[in-house]
Amino acid sequence: MRKIILTIIVAITALGASAQYADYNKMSSMVRTLTMENRSAMRRSPMMSNRQLCAFVRVEGDGEQVLTGYGCRTLARFGNIYIASIPIRNLPALSLCKSVLRIEANRGNSITMDTTLLVLGANKAHEGLPPLPQAFTGHGVVVGVQDIGFDLTHPNFYDATATHYRISRMWDMLSADTIGSTLYVGADYTSEEALLQYAHSRDGLIQTHGTHTLGSAAGSGYNSPYRGVAPGSEICLVSNAVSEDIIFIDSVDYEKYTYATDALGFKYMFDYADAVGKPCVVSFSEGSSMDFRGDDQLYYEVLDSLTSVPGHIMVASAGNDGQRVCHFRKPAHTPSASAQLITSASAITFSVKGRGDFSMLFHLTGEEGQMADYPLSPQTIFQMPDSLLTDTLFVNGLPYYITATCYNSCFDDRDLVVETVLQTQGGLGVNRLVTVELLGEGDVDFYRGSGNVVPISPTVGDNAYGIHSPSSAPSVISVGATGYRTGFVNYQGEYHEYNQGTHGARSDYSSVGPTFDERIKPDVMAPGTNVISSYSSYYLEAKPDARDIGSDVEHFDFRGRTYAWNSNSGTSMSTPVVAGAIALWLEANPMLTRQDVMGIIERTSKHYDPSLTYPNNFYGYGEIDVYAGLLDVLGISGIKEISHHQPKDIGISLSPEGLLIVSGGPLLGQEVTVRVYSVAGVLVSTQRGHAADGSFTLSMQSLPRGVYAVQVDASTVHGSTLVRY
Repeated sequence: MRKIILTIIVAITALGASAQYADYNKMSSMVRTLTMENRSAMRRSPMMSNRQLCAFVRVEGDGEQVLTGYGCRTLARFGNIYIASIPIRNLPALSLCKSVLRIEANRGNSITMDTTLLVLGANKAHEGLPPLPQAFTGHGVVVGVQDIGFDLTHPNFYDATATHYRISRMWDMLSADTIGSTLYVGADYTSEEALLQYAHSRDGLIQTHGTHTLGSAAGSGYNSPYRGVAPGSEICLVSNAVSEDIIFIDSVDYEKYTYATDALGFKYMFDYADAVGKPCVVSFSEGSSMDFRGDDQLYYEVLDSLTSVPGHIMVASAGNDGQRVCHFRKPAHTPSASAQLITSASAITFSVKGRGDFSMLFHLTGEEGQMADYPLSPQTIFQMPDSLLTDTLFVNGLPYYITATCYNSCFDDRDLVVETVLQTQGGLGVNRLVTVELLGEGDVDFYRGSGNVVPISPTVGDNAYGIHSPSSAPSVISVGATGYRTGFVNYQGEYHEYNQGTHGARSDYSSVGPTFDERIKPDVMAPGTNVISSYSSYYLEAKPDARDIGSDVEHFDFRGRTYAWNSNSGTSMSTPVVAGAIALWLEANPMLTRQDVMGIIERTSKHYDPSLTYPNNFYGYGEIDVYAGLLDVLGISGIKEISHHQPKDIGISLSPEGLLIVSGGPLLGQEVTVRVYSVAGVLVSTQRGHAADGSFTLSMQSLPRGVYAVQVDASTVHGSTLVRY
């Protein structure tokens, strides 16, 4: 997931205003910002008075009537939480209404398999032999993907023969075809003809992220080994808007694209699945940093509501900040802790949390090496109007702009949080040393928002607290990335090495928990490094010299266009893998709840490092295992006498006549014991023999037709599989 942090500058410079004008305590940072900016904006341009904001609103009583009274349009309802389009000019009056308890919106999302199938055991699930009683491909399940940059014509989104088109519909929030559209923004396309004629999401010439993630979740692998995990599933898409898409949005419409709009996208996919009577798993490979302001509280409640229904599961990427210092601490009774602040951008953002007496001291360098100190404390900020400090310090002619606000943490109001933006010209700390020193008697914690942090000895930093929202939500399954393949050969025959772990180790970039409120995240891991999946033909056509085209492993023709398979890495890639795995489980049991899925993950995930206690903030419950999960879903995991993994390098096939053939090199010359269990766990047959030629055959003809678990044991081989006779 390519993480582009949206600046907090706008969010925290909007606190100052007269209490008579609006109730800012009810507003998230972005809403406060817009409320304050609107007065001057309308003076500059009367057109600005028409701007609308998509936001969450919690309302007591008849919310529909309240919102209508303030010129708002209700878009969706979840109990007493509404997603509404609000005239920005009406925000002050709406906030002063006693029935309105909170108004929340935020921008903040940015984008964050042949070997994969073998690792997960999904390839045998697709074939239905030998491990399972039938083929599991996601048939009867809707896989929803909300992302950017979709190529709707890629053969990966047909079936394997490219005769059956599998995308049922797509809502493009950026579409300009809005005449007659009933959607809040953009338009949707609901037939094969309309989808193929539209060809790509509006941002499809400059983005291709969604083409890759969708392929990992649900691609058929057309004429290649690069099949997704749920190639038989039905596909429903939402192409949303992230910071990279701003060129497609009229400036008066910016505020229509928030995470409340994203929530409408999730609802769109779940609603479609409900309409066709199928379970749905939604994959979201985007996100943004957590905060202590509570700007996500209504968002998380809506996500909880959307996924509280059986057959509604959502997964999201943990983030790619695992190689950054995201946090350091000044322990109690330690005089100070320091770190250097570096960014090639003009500003860096961070939060400092503590109790009792604490402060910060900036050490700033001028153009010619002169130094100046700037102290900052909660007490100083609280003395400012609306607890907002804005200041400029010149160090030998070089300006430093400091913006800071102070508030109580939404997670524990005993903690004070100072949220700071430090800005200068031409990159901060790149050519001139800039440091921050934490002072005070108590524990004080530093949390990175953007930029880079380098602790100064003896201060020790760590990569904790890097989980992105919304994967940090309790109801969303947070996915981290593991590594297997250490490189790839591109379509030009060039080998590219990108070693981020082998044999299922956590890839270093994969974000590490806990969340800001100390919950363990991520929840589960999946292969995310050097994952090969589909890439957009329209992106390739528009940007043939783009750097990421060098990661294409193959170019091929399909119906007159050139398409690509591409190697990419990130938790963006691991997230759809988990979504595809869950789709196979939903095929086995469409009524699985999110709690059921988490239970399966807890019981069946693979542990790369057995010395760790699971769950933990590096691996969650471990790496997802499709096969073991299917055993669990089908109720066979309760058979204690069988191994809950497939026998390595062993083939098991069942003939129509009921002859079970167990074969493979590891069995050559070994004594083999094969035990057959009913799904109820009853041992129904035991046979032993010598596999002189590496194979062993036994008859199941005396058994009634049904599903059986087969346990194979030899001196070097142990494992189980399922067969349907």
